[in-house]
Parts: sequence; structure tokens; C-alpha cells
Amino acid sequence: MPHTFAPWRRRATALLLPLAAAASVVFLSGCGDKPAQPAAAGGGAPPPPPVGVLTMAPQTVALQSELPGRVEPLRTAQVRARVSGVVLKRQFTEGSLVRAGQPLFQIDPAPYAASADSAQAQLARAQASLAQATATAERYKPLAEARAISQQDYVNAQAGQKAAEADVAAAQAALRSARINLGYAQVSAPIAGRIGRALVTEGALVSATEATQLALIQQTSSVYVNFTQSSSEVLRLRKAMANNELRRVAGEGVAVSIVLEDGSVLPQPGKLLFSDLTVDATSGQVTLRAEVPNTDGLLLPGQYVRVRLSQAELPAGYLVPQQAVTRTQQGDRVLVVGEGNKPAPRPVTIRSGQNGQWVVTGGLQAGDRVIVDGFQKMFVPGAPVTPVPWQPGASAPAVAPAPASAASK
Repeated sequence: MPHTFAPWRRRATALLLPLAAAASVVFLSGCGDKPAQPAAAGGGAPPPPPVGVLTMAPQTVALQSELPGRVEPLRTAQVRARVSGVVLKRQFTEGSLVRAGQPLFQIDPAPYAASADSAQAQLARAQASLAQATATAERYKPLAEARAISQQDYVNAQAGQKAAEADVAAAQAALRSARINLGYAQVSAPIAGRIGRALVTEGALVSATEATQLALIQQTSSVYVNFTQSSSEVLRLRKAMANNELRRVAGEGVAVSIVLEDGSVLPQPGKLLFSDLTVDATSGQVTLRAEVPNTDGLLLPGQYVRVRLSQAELPAGYLVPQQAVTRTQQGDRVLVVGEGNKPAPRPVTIRSGQNGQWVVTGGLQAGDRVIVDGFQKMFVPGAPVTPVPWQPGASAPAVAPAPASAASK
């Protein structure tokens, strides 16, 4: 049997070999054509990556300083005892708002009421003596004119009348003093404000000699904020203003913003009142004071805050987002889109920072396009980019889609 089919196998093999060779040629030729077409259509180069740029324009920049400060009440009154005695009653709620003249404490008034009654009686006696002396002087007057009595008797009558008048005046003063002390037994608020805790309780013996403190009232509807600034910074600002590098902030008063301990900013701004004329010899600091509205009661006496204020203005400066500036020991620089949309480094001079931006005073010109976003897309240094206007808070510019190749079509 093997010898019978051998010729047939040799003829089939001879026919299949040419067909396989032809198929392999067609397959290889097809595989070689497809990769060549995209290279010819797309050129093999990706499009320039988009970057967010900010076009520079000079503007008036208020130079802000942030300084440490402490809150102080607008007015403070220590409520003290002006007469001695035992406290009978507390007439206010601790921590509440009180008005001027509101009763706060009642000291035992009995001794002072008795003194007032005694003074009233002394006054009545003095007035009676005055009436008698006056009648005697009036009766002696015609007798003296008729020489029915001696002149000396008439002079004595007149002197007695004047002495009685003096006794009445003294009695009246003693009565007023007794009534004042009686009034002091009722302790009232000297000013309006918020009162703290009571420093004495009912039954406590207070002394006018020691001026026992009973409570503390503070006005906090508006507060003072005292803060300090180094004398060297004050000198630098004054020299810059004298050289016309800076100018004073326009307006009647310099506005200040208060930054609370949690980083939030008080909604209502304050106003700078004055700067001290002397420098603290121990710290080298100058004290400044601002008045700040405190209608919400967020500021408490003694509280630590940060004060932001603009003491001077830069006539022509540039505000650059901090993310656009690279700060190194060799200096500060930014990337600027130049000719052919190619980014190039540019050294800059920074004066200060505020609100997430750097105040640039040198190295930039009007019309410069500073790259703010899209740095991660610039794979090749110096390669062209596609400038896109940068918007604060916007995400990185999207990459433009590559053109479709001829093969995809």
C-alpha cells in the first residue's frame, strides 16, 4: 500500500509549494505598507502642549504687611467700693451687657441712712439758730439807730447772725456728704458695656479704704488692636516714600484687616489710629493702634490676632501667582513665552507676597506672557508651546487632540 500512494503525494507537494510562496509574498507586502502611511501623514511630531499664561500689565499695588497684635477694650471700668460695709445683694447677671447707671451691688445702707438723718437734724438746729439770730439783729437795728442800745450790742447781734448762717452752710454740706455716702451704698455701673464675673459675694465685707474691687466692665462693641512693627521696616518705608519709590495710601485712614486665630478674616475692617513716636528700647518695635468694629463679639480682650494693613502703595508693580515663580538660592525666576512661542527663563525681583501672589518690582515688562500652569506638559526644554489664557482656579489647559492619520481614515 505505501508504494501505491507515493506518486500522488509527490504530485500534491509539488502543487502546494508555489501557492504557499505566493501567499507569503502577499502577506509580507501588506504588512509593510500599513506602518509607512501614518508616518507620512502625521509627520511623527506631537502638537505643542498648551500652557496657561498670564499677560503682565503694571498696576497700583498696595503693599500689605501682616503684624502680630492684641485686642484691648475700648473702655474699661473697675467697679470698686466707695463706702465700707457688707454686701447685701448682687443685682446683675454675670457676663451680661449693662447700661450706665444700672444697679450692680447693694451695700448695707443703714449706717449711712442714720448719718444722713443726723445731718438733717443738725441742719434743722442750725436753721433755728439762724432764725433766732436774724430776729435779734433786726430788732437791734432800730434801737441802735435811736441810740437806745450800745453800738457794741448791735455789732454782736450782727455777728451772731452771720455765725448762724455759717452753721447752716456747714450743716447743709454735712447733709450732702451723708447723702452721697448713702448713695454710694448702691453701687451702679459707671459705663455701659459687658460685665464679667462678680469678684465678691453677698455677705462679703468691702472697704472704702482699700477700694475693694467688685467687678470689671469692658466696652467691646468696638475694640482697639495694638500691634508692633520693627523700627527697621518703618525706616525702610519712610526712605522709599522719600525717594518716590512708594507713595502713601490715599484716603483719610489706613484700613486694616484682622486675621483670627483660625485663619479667617473678620468681615468688618478697622482703621489705623496712630503710630507711636518712640521705639521700645528692649524690642526695637514701634507700637501702632487700630480701632475695629466688633458688633459680632468675635474679638475678646487679650486675644491674639494678626493685623493686615497697607501702609504704602507701589505705583507700577506686577502681581504674579506664586505657583509661577521658582525661588532658589541663586534667585527668583519665571518662564516667559517668547518668540516662536518658546518658553524662556526670566529672573525677577520680588518685594513681598500677599493673597497667594508675589509682588514683582523688576524683571518683567508690560505684555510679557508668564507661564502659570501646564509645566508638567513641557517635556522638551525650549520646545514651542501653545499659550492659553490662564484663569484663577481653573484646571490645567487641556491637550489639543492630535490630527487623524491617513491610516485611521
